[in-house]
Amino acid sequence: MPTTAKPITEAALLKMPASAYMNAAQLAFFRVRLEALRDEMLSNAADTGATLKENENFADPNDRATVEEEHMLEQRVRDRERKLLKKINTALIRVDSGEYGWCLETGEPIGLARLLARPTAEYSIEAQERHEKLEKMRA
Repeated sequence: MPTTAKPITEAALLKMPASAYMNAAQLAFFRVRLEALRDEMLSNAADTGATLKENENFADPNDRATVEEEHMLEQRVRDRERKLLKKINTALIRVDSGEYGWCLETGEPIGLARLLARPTAEYSIEAQERHEKLEKMRA
């Protein structure tokens, strides 16, 4: 029976030397984190689907309007989560290919602190800031 290594904690991850960046333990840590995030998104989507299918009839137009507004807000949140789900799946592919944790633009490390805050990050902070500035200029 294969032995499974005990998952590392955030604190242990941050204490690792820079030379250990994106080693097997770190990749496994982020894989677990990304999969948990993906599972949460899929669960939320299923809950939303069930909620939206509930066909309640309200005699009071104000009650009906409130429920419709709640449904619209819920759909907006799910739309954002759907976009995040694509990013999560892309990040998982990058974990498998060994490219996770490295900036797509510069090839430099993204950094553990940034990846802990945003596990789907594809760019270093500096590269992301450049992208955002270009986006503002185009808008």
